[in-house]
Amino acid sequence: MRKTLISALTAALIAGAVETTFAAANPFEDVPRNHWAYDAVSQLAVDGVVEGYGDGTYRGGQEITRYEMAQMVARAMTKNPVGADKALVEKLAAEFADELASLGVRVAALEKRIDNVKWNGMVRYRYINRHEEGVSDRNADGAHFNTNQILLRFEPQMTINNNWTGRARISYGMITADNFNTAANNNDVMVDRLWVEGKYENVMLRLGKFNVPTAADYGMTMDDHLSGAEAVIGKTVKVALRGGRLNLTNASAFAHGGYIGSPTPDRNADGTATYCGLEVFGNRAQKITWGLGWQHVGSDKNKELLGAGTDNIDIFNFGLGWKFDKNVSVTGAYAFATGIDDATKAENGGAARNYDADKYTNSAMIQLNYKGARKENPGSWGAFAAYRHLGDFSTIHPTYREIGAMNGGEKGWEIGVSYTFAKNIIGLAQYTNGKEIASGHKVNAVWTQLGFYF
Repeated sequence: MRKTLISALTAALIAGAVETTFAAANPFEDVPRNHWAYDAVSQLAVDGVVEGYGDGTYRGGQEITRYEMAQMVARAMTKNPVGADKALVEKLAAEFADELASLGVRVAALEKRIDNVKWNGMVRYRYINRHEEGVSDRNADGAHFNTNQILLRFEPQMTINNNWTGRARISYGMITADNFNTAANNNDVMVDRLWVEGKYENVMLRLGKFNVPTAADYGMTMDDHLSGAEAVIGKTVKVALRGGRLNLTNASAFAHGGYIGSPTPDRNADGTATYCGLEVFGNRAQKITWGLGWQHVGSDKNKELLGAGTDNIDIFNFGLGWKFDKNVSVTGAYAFATGIDDATKAENGGAARNYDADKYTNSAMIQLNYKGARKENPGSWGAFAAYRHLGDFSTIHPTYREIGAMNGGEKGWEIGVSYTFAKNIIGLAQYTNGKEIASGHKVNAVWTQLGFYF
């Protein structure tokens, strides 16, 4: 797109540089005082937005290149325009983004001044086909589910100063579930994450509502929202301290519905709990990765968990990983919970069930990884194979439930692949074949996702 310099001036006037005093001397011999653009050209020249051609001429009737227009926009940006002027500068900056980028570091610094809010996000489709055999102590058993999920997500990032950033996640989702020829639709819009993040040398702080994947065990124990605070300190060896409140009901924490057994009204009415955690782990960029941690969940509702018998559940988690080369790695993790006892208990007037704590207090997994799909690299792909044993009380809300088909309270094999079809378009597919730890009933599921990122 080519413009004449005089018409481009109209856009350049957006700069806050153009103030109310147009008393500058005539800088160009070919711009007469009676020309309609004389005052604007004179002031823009004084402010350094336009420079002419070095021979005392402005050549206002001559066509200019996009690069020359970008230079004027860049100079206008240095004037820190406000209000409507700022909005127009930003529009011009977007139009001439490629040319501005070619101007180098100077323009990169200017863009940072006017771009305090950045928007990322995704449009995502998921299809899940899950079959659970038989009827046991879980509500969902003996069922075959086909679930379609559509999600639109925005993730704004607001620059506060050189150290602090405000961040949020806004989601709109629609779920259609087909279970024995019945359908249910659930539309929801919510801000499910909102926090501020401060970064200093070897220190990262978060305050608000944010997601916490346990670092020591690669997310095996928890990958869920925390309302509270977190501090991560260190470079080669990191220490993470966090505390706040968890919503166990929304997270379906501690396996199906937040407990082993049928739902209880009290549990659904108040599923919040106090949480604190401590983890020490190595830099994930290293060849050998490791971690150990402690997670504490305290709530008087924990006594309603079959066999818990205590207000407090403490989980100790460990992890170890090895990178064979840039493409192949293996990770393993182990966790166990304390405060869980053997018990025999009746739920909601039903028959008493024997409870063997050893089945539920321990979790372990081992996973082999090959490469991985990357948004910016079309044609990139990855695969994994894993075996997992996810005890109910030693997994609050594992990554494999958040991004995959396996729930807490289950064990078995899982495989998956990922592929980047085009820039910022990634597909995922996973298959799980296992059993419920409690009943031994078979579970198998296909979990797929197609994500469009922006």
